[in-house]
Amino acid sequence: MSTEPAVTLVRGACPHDCPDTCATLTEVRDGHAVRFYAEREHSVTQGWLCAKVRPYLERVYSPDRLLYPLRRAGAKGAGQWERVSWEEAIGEITARWRGIIAEHGAAAILPYSYSGTLGLLQTAIVDARLWTRMGASGLERAICCAGSHAAVAATLGARHSADYADVRHSGLVLIWGHNPASTGPHFMPFLREAQKSGTYVVVIDPRRTVTARSADEHIQPRPATDGALALGLMQVIFAEGLHDEPWLEAHGHGWRRLRERAAEYPPERVAAITGVPAETIVALARRYATTKPALLKTSDGIQRHQNGGQTFRALLCLPAVVGQYGVRGGGLGYATSGYVIWDGAALSHAAECPPTLRTVSMNRLGAALMGEAQEPPIKSLFVYCANPVGSSPNAGLIVEGLRREDLFTVVHEQFMTDTADYADIVLPATTQLEHVDLHRPYGHRNLQYNHPAIAPRGECKSNWDVTRLLAAAMGYEEPWLHESAEEAIRGVLDASRATNPYLEGITLERLRAEGTVPLHFTPESEVPFGDLRFPTPSGKVELYCEAMAARGLDPLPHYEEPAEYAAARERGEGDRLALISGASHHFVSSSMANQPSLRAKEGEPFVELSPADAAARGIADGDRVVVENGRGWCELRAVVTDDVPPGVAVAPKGSWAKYSRGGRNINWTTPDALADLAGQSTYHSNMVRVRRA
Repeated sequence: MSTEPAVTLVRGACPHDCPDTCATLTEVRDGHAVRFYAEREHSVTQGWLCAKVRPYLERVYSPDRLLYPLRRAGAKGAGQWERVSWEEAIGEITARWRGIIAEHGAAAILPYSYSGTLGLLQTAIVDARLWTRMGASGLERAICCAGSHAAVAATLGARHSADYADVRHSGLVLIWGHNPASTGPHFMPFLREAQKSGTYVVVIDPRRTVTARSADEHIQPRPATDGALALGLMQVIFAEGLHDEPWLEAHGHGWRRLRERAAEYPPERVAAITGVPAETIVALARRYATTKPALLKTSDGIQRHQNGGQTFRALLCLPAVVGQYGVRGGGLGYATSGYVIWDGAALSHAAECPPTLRTVSMNRLGAALMGEAQEPPIKSLFVYCANPVGSSPNAGLIVEGLRREDLFTVVHEQFMTDTADYADIVLPATTQLEHVDLHRPYGHRNLQYNHPAIAPRGECKSNWDVTRLLAAAMGYEEPWLHESAEEAIRGVLDASRATNPYLEGITLERLRAEGTVPLHFTPESEVPFGDLRFPTPSGKVELYCEAMAARGLDPLPHYEEPAEYAAARERGEGDRLALISGASHHFVSSSMANQPSLRAKEGEPFVELSPADAAARGIADGDRVVVENGRGWCELRAVVTDDVPPGVAVAPKGSWAKYSRGGRNINWTTPDALADLAGQSTYHSNMVRVRRA
């Protein structure tokens, strides 16, 4: 008879910032996770995980995991720590906070978080409750998708998209500024199936990405010129009478004004702006207008430049011009997250809390720490689900701010990140296998429950458990700050279901039992905007947006050259390159970028240069190079490749500074200026010089 302990199978969900939100299974033996893999029956995951998440147990059981609270024992950034108890750590944090509140007010405390996990409990509820109750500064979480979300709200009214499988119905797919092979890989099998059945795939991206290599056509506009290209396509479609005028009359608000705006972008002008030949622009416009269904698939990288909001608006207008919204296999493939908006009152209980007196842009963290936030100054920073030194723009200025002796910084983390290096207190955090959560994907249309598979390692605690400890130590007695994990999730889910038909029949009990539960769709609502009713003021696609006009913004999409590009051109700085810092293939932003196996696969941090640009600078493939501008510099390995056109450099984001030469990554060069819409980040409005080290 075997004495080997039995294996328990635990359902979970990938928590990382990816639209796929894979359904996972963990095999547990004697309290130890022994296997981690994908659920085969899941409609999107289909039995396989991406390269990033497949070795997740390496992360959970890493010898580098933070397992106990630590207090700084030397200079900031010196790496000297002493172990303390949770009681000591929470006591010191809340004592310091009470002193700060007494002297400066609660707005002197700034929470900083983003997408280290995307769960309802460990992110959304944690983001909302304690800080609102305290009256701390609000954080404008605009680093990723603020511009695109604002553009969708203004134009369509809701972030609705079809499941990946509907691409099988598409005759044409434009993948625009998006590399799903690296950032949403579970879309790719559906796309391959569609291609085999005759779907024509066009990738529009300055770089020949992994996705572009298998496309039928790859078009390479200059960075940040996509808005001009979209308007140029519209100009050809309108000029040649290829638009769907009956559809626009019935469902497009202000379409004639859009036609007038598009007339300003004839192919010859757009070719001069984008570098895309005029004949290519005309051919693509004709193909898009005459192939049905036609899907425009995009994501958030395309709007991380100064004209990003209006660029996204231009893309959203294209399916309307050819009457493709409400068509299976057509329209827009962007985000499904608009089907479930969590009930705001249940999420935050803000009505029971003091007002938020000040909001700080996360894109301006360094500037805020160095004095831009003056009334009151930021005296304490609490970081969780984020690594701003590794991931946020103008990182050198952030480090300068973190070195302030009068700044009390707490970091709740799984590993000693670039940011945690500068903390006063470091708290150990659980991984996804060690806590409960509920996940709302933004690439498909299910809810997914995550059961904890193992007990927390060491003394690790979840975001929610730390929130409850801090609330208790601060003397906050509101019951919604002390609920169990399941009570908190149930309250928000039940309140949201009461007003949301897509949540019909979805209960906590059902989620716990089934793991993955599809949202509820009727035949009429299954295709996004299938009833051709748009939740906008006009009930139509707002091609001309009255709400934007009322706020003093251009109500029509337009193209504007990023100021940093224009300044370099006007100064005659022809040696500068437009730098794109898109996603790494093996990291999710900076998550996973400390795992040895994934670092080995991604390789040493690099910058891609065209052969012409490399030759002009005396740079050979493999050389050490310095990438620099007025904000800072970093040292990278040169990769000379035809994958990027002349005038463009590509250095993928994510690498930790501490594992990079010189202790810096590409974000020492990226700008912290804000974009045209919703305070969006402008990572890609970045002009740099590249020279041999």
